[in-house]
Amino acid sequence: MAHDEYIAGVCNIGPEEIARRRIVGWGSLVITLVIFIVLVWSGVNPLWRVFIFFPAALSAAGFLQAYFHFCAGFARMGVFNFDAVGQTEHVTDESAKTQDKKRGRQITLYAVLIGMVITIIAVMV
Repeated sequence: MAHDEYIAGVCNIGPEEIARRRIVGWGSLVITLVIFIVLVWSGVNPLWRVFIFFPAALSAAGFLQAYFHFCAGFARMGVFNFDAVGQTEHVTDESAKTQDKKRGRQITLYAVLIGMVITIIAVMV
């Protein structure tokens, strides 16, 4: 699934942006685990564990975007980047923008669902 050019609805980020998404995924995963451990260790009401939803969903979003080589945020903004971080180019074709937004919403939905599942498990443990 390696792509080195923009393909509407399929690939809108290159290697540097992919690496950034992986860093977000790992960093947010660590934060999720730390929050979970602290909340369990401190003995507070298990319902407080719902707050791990945010870093868990962010972690999922980072990993999903890295895996799919597709940034949901870039899709919403109508841009792509295969150069150095911060050097985006605009998507000019309206059909391509529509495909990108659909894929971006799909990734966001997956991340939210994964965050919800992790949160439910954390509360029930």
